[in-house]
Amino acid sequence: MRFLILTAVLFAFCVQSADKPNIVVILSDDVGYGDLSCYGATKVKTPNLDRLAAEGQRFTSGYAASATCTPSRYSMLTGEYAWRKKGTGILPGDAALIIEPGRVTLPSMLKQAGYVTGVVGKWHLGLGKGGIDWNTEIKPGPREIGFDYSFLIPATGDRTPCVFVENQRVVGLDPADPIQVSYGKAIGDEPTGAKNPELLKMKLSHGHDNTIVNGISRIGYMTGGKAARWKDEDIADTITKKAVGFIETNKDKPFFLYFATHDIHVPRVPHPRFVGTSECGTRGDVIHQLDFCVGEVLAAIDRAQLAEKTLIIFSSDNGPVLDDGYADGAVKDLNGHTPAGPLRGGKYSLFEGGTRLPFIARWKERIQPGVSDALVCQIDFLSSFAKLTGQTLLPEAAPDSLDVLPALMGEASQGREYVIEHANGLAVRKGNWKLVPGSQNPGKAGKNPEKDSLFDLSADIGEKKNVDGEKPETVTELKALLEKARSDGRTRGK
Repeated sequence: MRFLILTAVLFAFCVQSADKPNIVVILSDDVGYGDLSCYGATKVKTPNLDRLAAEGQRFTSGYAASATCTPSRYSMLTGEYAWRKKGTGILPGDAALIIEPGRVTLPSMLKQAGYVTGVVGKWHLGLGKGGIDWNTEIKPGPREIGFDYSFLIPATGDRTPCVFVENQRVVGLDPADPIQVSYGKAIGDEPTGAKNPELLKMKLSHGHDNTIVNGISRIGYMTGGKAARWKDEDIADTITKKAVGFIETNKDKPFFLYFATHDIHVPRVPHPRFVGTSECGTRGDVIHQLDFCVGEVLAAIDRAQLAEKTLIIFSSDNGPVLDDGYADGAVKDLNGHTPAGPLRGGKYSLFEGGTRLPFIARWKERIQPGVSDALVCQIDFLSSFAKLTGQTLLPEAAPDSLDVLPALMGEASQGREYVIEHANGLAVRKGNWKLVPGSQNPGKAGKNPEKDSLFDLSADIGEKKNVDGEKPETVTELKALLEKARSDGRTRGK
């Protein structure tokens, strides 16, 4: 009898596991709507991403929840708009973890569903409880919010500490050379960009003038850890190998991989084999490097014969930026390339270019190839993947994450009804109408308008013509929708 019961349990587990697809979310950094050839770019070539798009759904109305990195990632992993919570702005490299251990997150939900979970690449959500000691076990962190495995760039490539953290410990650290990090005042006697510009192999344009690592000055100060410091030219290869290794190690069980690339964030330092390969300078070269990394992940999935068992989603954390602190030629070398495509604005902006991004979903034999204008957002991954894996979310979990699985699967032309866009304030898109309320800063791409701005995106995707005077009832409706979202504290029904 015990044998029969055990056999039945094992059979049920195997059937359940077979029904659950692997899930890979590839989140690039600062990649704009017009930065890929499958979205119209001609000065760069992205054959691997083009293949992904050709074999799946390419979304034309796919959004991040914010126009900057930390709040965008927070929203994706928690299912909660970051503007609801203080302290979710762009974090320094020594910030404490901003996702509370114990709350429902994307990885914790999938872990509960029987998945092995891993995160590789850029983190930028804080680590520890504040006052991090980088020379011991660093916690809480990814493990405490649901990831079984982690290999991290702790913050960003342009912030100290310039080391990798694997499973809560700095990789390659020499105990005799302990790390210290400071964002308050200078520490140690290492050269800085401000005092030693002659040592820089990449000049700065603004900020980024603290400790020099690998010939590049950073935000923040750092001493020690010399054996553990990364070489920027090798970051893409290093984290891609870790992502591929996670796939290969866990190919026989359901897995969730969140692969957060460094590219194309500053400092843009491509490996020599990509230098000069694009028609728009260094920024274009790192787009080519990004595409290579995606190709390596696709190849690993193919080698493991998992293409028909794996849902892959590619997107970006926010829109594009050119000069973001380093004099890398991003502006002068554009050569006609338009990073945001037809959209207005980019990173930091409330206009469409801030949060409307490349967004591709592929699951061979399940998602039919095509192009979709369904409104989808990364904040919806938690609810959608819960539905996909048969999980029921508690009412208090993921307050802004909606189930858009039919749209992601290419089975429905409609996704969410509206999306709230976040930068230096809030905007809202419902259907083809976009409202940027007045008396707030829309970002670097525009001045602070005194009056509301209403755009008909079906006729004016570049948000050039304000039609608020022609549609006062639409302005009133969208303002009321925004106010309700604020006051209710959630947009997902209980």
